[in-house]
Amino acid sequence: MNGAEPRTRVQDFLRRHELMQPEEQAILTPLTGGVSSDLWQVSLPGRTLCVKGALARLKVTQEWHAPISRNRVEYEWLQFAAAVAPTQVPEVLAHDEQDGLFAMQFLPPEDFPVWKDQLLAGQVDPAAAHAVGDLVGRLHSASAKDPSAADLFATDDNFSALRIEPYFRVTARANPDLADRIEELAAVTAGTHLTVVHGDVSPKNILLGPHGPVLLDAECGWFGDPAFDVAFCLNHLLLKAIIVPDHTARLHRSVRMLLDGYARHIDWEPAADLMGRVAALLPLLALARVDGASPVEYLAPPQRGQVRDLARALMSRPGSTVDSIVDEWMLTPGAAVAGTTHIKEQTL
Repeated sequence: MNGAEPRTRVQDFLRRHELMQPEEQAILTPLTGGVSSDLWQVSLPGRTLCVKGALARLKVTQEWHAPISRNRVEYEWLQFAAAVAPTQVPEVLAHDEQDGLFAMQFLPPEDFPVWKDQLLAGQVDPAAAHAVGDLVGRLHSASAKDPSAADLFATDDNFSALRIEPYFRVTARANPDLADRIEELAAVTAGTHLTVVHGDVSPKNILLGPHGPVLLDAECGWFGDPAFDVAFCLNHLLLKAIIVPDHTARLHRSVRMLLDGYARHIDWEPAADLMGRVAALLPLLALARVDGASPVEYLAPPQRGQVRDLARALMSRPGSTVDSIVDEWMLTPGAAVAGTTHIKEQTL
């Protein structure tokens, strides 16, 4: 945010929208975990809320800029999602488009644990994955039927800056032998407009609340290809198998349950067409999490190499199905990668 010091701007915003009285003192605590926005926990007498503001330059090693208008996009997405699943998104309390800020309900971590934290700790519950698939499917289906959605979320430039460039094209530059294939996938994804896409369905953005999963961080909201959301989330379950291999069987089951929860809502196109695009995106997104602009932080260098080798091998077989990709990946990670290394050595 530009202009006034961020904390001052947040407090001015809260006063303008009567969320904070002039005589009150607020304690602003920065919240961590994201790279694209500033997020504060705001503690006021007798109540707590959150304020979020988009950053023009994201907090990653590589140079990555994106329009701060995505703060408005996230606000609109939360409004849309609240009409479909009101207990599964935080309530929006105020929004200021000019300042690029909005305030929302604070969800205490003791009641709303982060799904990513649970997965990395080996707490793998396939029922949670089923509920996530169900939520994403309901949102996609509802948006496909909404005549205003295409215009409201005609945010192609925003999605390109936040997803096509950093995940597809940066990865292509790091893997020039796959560049043509990746550019083909970028063109298909960018050119498909069927439902409202969240764009960041990652376990770090999913809280497991008492009324089901709660979905956060919809800055990438876009009327586009629903396959991106499905592949994006599945990819994170695959990556967790590298980190917690003792729980591979439950992660494998979680993938199946997520797809089952989602599939019952596919009513905007043939399911086979959608899942074909999911299968094409899945290994690319895995490769992007080691070679793209936003690599996952929890993989050690040898594990990054494992992901890279397996993802590249899977990308060399573009006709693979989601089932075959997941089955191959969810082998004991060491065994899967050993086989991949052997394939790689034969082609050198």
